[in-house]
Amino acid sequence: MQADLIIQNATLSDGRTGQDIVIAHGIVQAIGPGIDAAAHEVIDAEGRLVTPPFVDCHFHMDATLSLGLPRLNQSGTLLEGIALWGELKPLLTHEAVIERALAYCDIAVAQGIGAIRSHVDVCDDRLLGVEALLEVKRQVAPYLDLQLVAFPQDGLYRSPTARENLVRALDLGVEVVGGIPHFERTMEDGRRSVVDLVAIAAERGLMVDLHCDETDDPNSRHIETLAAETQRLGMAGRVAGSHLTSMHGMDNYYVAKLIPLIAEAGVAAIANPLINIAIQGRHDSYPKRRGLTRIAELEAAGVPVAFGHDCVMDPWYSLGSGDMLEVAHMAIHAAHLTSQDAMRSTFAAVTTVPAAILGLEGYGLAPGNPAHLVLLDASDPIEAIRLKANRLAVVRHGAIVARTPPRLAELDLEGRPREVSLRRQRAAS
Repeated sequence: MQADLIIQNATLSDGRTGQDIVIAHGIVQAIGPGIDAAAHEVIDAEGRLVTPPFVDCHFHMDATLSLGLPRLNQSGTLLEGIALWGELKPLLTHEAVIERALAYCDIAVAQGIGAIRSHVDVCDDRLLGVEALLEVKRQVAPYLDLQLVAFPQDGLYRSPTARENLVRALDLGVEVVGGIPHFERTMEDGRRSVVDLVAIAAERGLMVDLHCDETDDPNSRHIETLAAETQRLGMAGRVAGSHLTSMHGMDNYYVAKLIPLIAEAGVAAIANPLINIAIQGRHDSYPKRRGLTRIAELEAAGVPVAFGHDCVMDPWYSLGSGDMLEVAHMAIHAAHLTSQDAMRSTFAAVTTVPAAILGLEGYGLAPGNPAHLVLLDASDPIEAIRLKANRLAVVRHGAIVARTPPRLAELDLEGRPREVSLRRQRAAS
């Protein structure tokens, strides 16, 4: 067999070791130990982890890399971030949004991200962000899957033209219906917005992803409505509730009822660990709530739970590097997901689970699938998260599109090695 690329002696995220991955014509042709084949390029993984690409299922690409424009968020709160974004929107230009989004896509690809679901604000009557990101989607299609959500940032009913603009955005080709019910003027308006948005998606055969209960208010109940409408309209598997941070402070008795309803309805949950832990609890003294939804309990009930990066250097978050392993790392610490199984589940929450939520076709390392993969400088998923491992090679359609050298330190210590790797050292017997 003459191949374009062979990765030898790889470890896969399901635990298989010593695997060869044969790639030709942009497709995975074979996976197994000791495959006899020649290729134009051969990479010896030396036991390192090869995984499908990372998937960021919650992001805001129209705002990314805009930190400091027109000013900084001094309080660190969600509401100041929304107000700041409102100040920036009239100043946006089509070219600037495209330039920043493309720059972020470069970062994302270098970090091994193969797909992003980005919410795009539709409350600007120009639909400038929508048109800009549709152009970005076209440009990055060869190396990155970009899925767009029509997001009425200022409220479907609170913003006078938001509903009309949302429909216009869907007509232009935006694939997912978004919303922000907790930002409507009243709880009832929020409930009505959920009913309306799910109906729009059902009528058009689209998916739904609502910013839902992104608040510290334990009485926020919009995920309950979202689950009920999903079940009523037969939308199971096509709906996600993002953030769900109010669940952190909800009464345990109510949550014991709520989580089974979410599972029964077939609604997925998307947590955003970096942003949730930074923004939530700002009005608390002590103890301070950390705002993450109930990840372990949702997973135990069979609810698909995925993680998003949400923001990078924008009005809500001044940090971020497009690293989904950093996102998983934060979730482990903030949600006490420290068992071996729980840590492996956080790796799935930035790979296979969000890929399923987005409905990505041909995702995963299997013969016949597109050859999209990442070679990590780590031996297994847990070590990859621990080290936030370098992406030694990022492969798209069988071609290497990004490389990063291994992370090594040079020492000058008498009697000690000249080079040190942070990878796990095997204990001497």
